[in-house]
Amino acid sequence: MIPQAAAQPFVSVEDYLAGEQDGQMRHEYIDGIVHAMTGASRRHGLICMNLAVKLRPLLNHTPCQLFANDMKVRLEIHGKTLFYYPDLVLTCDPDDREDYFTTRPRLIVEVLSPHTERFDRREKLLSYITLPSLQEYLLVAQDEPRIEVYRRTQDWLPDEYTDGTFPLACVNAEIAVAAVYEGVFLARDGVAM
Repeated sequence: MIPQAAAQPFVSVEDYLAGEQDGQMRHEYIDGIVHAMTGASRRHGLICMNLAVKLRPLLNHTPCQLFANDMKVRLEIHGKTLFYYPDLVLTCDPDDREDYFTTRPRLIVEVLSPHTERFDRREKLLSYITLPSLQEYLLVAQDEPRIEVYRRTQDWLPDEYTDGTFPLACVNAEIAVAAVYEGVFLARDGVAM
């Protein structure tokens, strides 16, 4: 006889939000089920920080706010509530000011890891593009210089960048691929960029 997996208890949105506010661990929420988040690698952290450092000055004198790692995105899809923690999220709507989540992001960034890449490419992409406010979705590799930019204006078909610069229309800027990977030790060649 094959053992059955224990059914996870249903968690209300209110209980989930209260637990995340007071909890030591982060969890994503998919229609009543919570999923623990795993820790990030050094490369992952450096890439997020590099992107945040490049994006933050572009937001001066705008209503935009940039969050790294700890701001949830709330989605309502076909009557189901989801909360995801993107690596970076940019929101520019002055009415989108909940304390612990955003509902109208303009840009979402996920740094890929072996454990999350499939989920980031499929479920999260399909969920995020339902947000009318979202203009761009970035998937950033952490083991090689490769950035994929999905754009609403291109029907969510990706453009891939491995060198040079990549445009971000949502902040009206171009960012150097090398700047995203500055100081990051890449496994493929054993050196930091």
